[in-house]
Amino acid sequence: MTNQTSVPQSADLDQARQDQVLDEEKMLGQKPPAGGTDSKGRRVKGHKPKMRTPLRSVVKHALLILAAGVMIYPLLWMVASSFRPNDLIFREAGLVISEVDWTNYPNGWDALSEPFSKYLMNSAILVLGCIIGNLVSCSMAAYAFARLEFKFKKIMFVLMLMTIMLPIHVIIVPQYVMFSQIGWVNTFWPIIVPKLLATDGFFIFLMIQFIRGIPKDMDEAARIDGAGHPRIFLQVILPLMVPALATTAIFTFIWTWSDFFTSLIYLTNPSNYTVQVALNAFIDSTGESNWGALFAMSIVTLIPVFLAFLFGQKYLVKGIATTGIK
Repeated sequence: MTNQTSVPQSADLDQARQDQVLDEEKMLGQKPPAGGTDSKGRRVKGHKPKMRTPLRSVVKHALLILAAGVMIYPLLWMVASSFRPNDLIFREAGLVISEVDWTNYPNGWDALSEPFSKYLMNSAILVLGCIIGNLVSCSMAAYAFARLEFKFKKIMFVLMLMTIMLPIHVIIVPQYVMFSQIGWVNTFWPIIVPKLLATDGFFIFLMIQFIRGIPKDMDEAARIDGAGHPRIFLQVILPLMVPALATTAIFTFIWTWSDFFTSLIYLTNPSNYTVQVALNAFIDSTGESNWGALFAMSIVTLIPVFLAFLFGQKYLVKGIATTGIK
């Protein structure tokens, strides 16, 4: 006779194996994966797979496109208005141009006492000086905080962080008095020289975070080969800081190019105007401003910023991501 009760059925074996796997996963504290199945591909009760319906995707993309359109509409309206006659700019709220006027660009270029190329060149000089100043001074200060040991290091680090939270409107008056006594008002020096003294705490902190991510073993290896701190900084640390340096350069370019307040305070001679101050000169207090020329030159002013962001975006994201700054 065959003893049928002593031979387990295959279904019973599978169920026993599944129960054993569930018990092991429960003991290890593992959660079932998304989709409601465990590591063996079995459906787990209580977990329903997320369904991605076409309707949900369409609604999401429609909302994103609507939000993007709302955000970018003022820029598109300004571009369209730069090709409209002055008497139609504020009559047409849409983007359709009923009458094209190409003269806004040449008229705006020569509308002020100097050609607009003069103001572009002034802004370029300021931007170049500020970028060089921030790259040199902030990288050296960051290396000192990240790698060197000196007295009052922690206190100075806290003070440096506090400068990030200090608005420029608090220090602009004493700075103006100081630069006025030196005789630098109406020159580019009040804007460029502070950058050479590592006054931008944000960039110092960004570079400190980046240097701290570089293994100190590389410093030790260079020190064994006889390298001092200047050589370690120039030949070991600085080549590895390209993402942080690129991020600093791009931010400095955008912030300096778009800065209106500081340039308005220190630059009063029209020949020294930057593009932001020059654009303000288009606005007439009598209400007879040349809006078409103003919008046309505003588009010209935005082109360098757009190009800087377009070509430097990957370095910008990489530099911020590697330093852990969100």
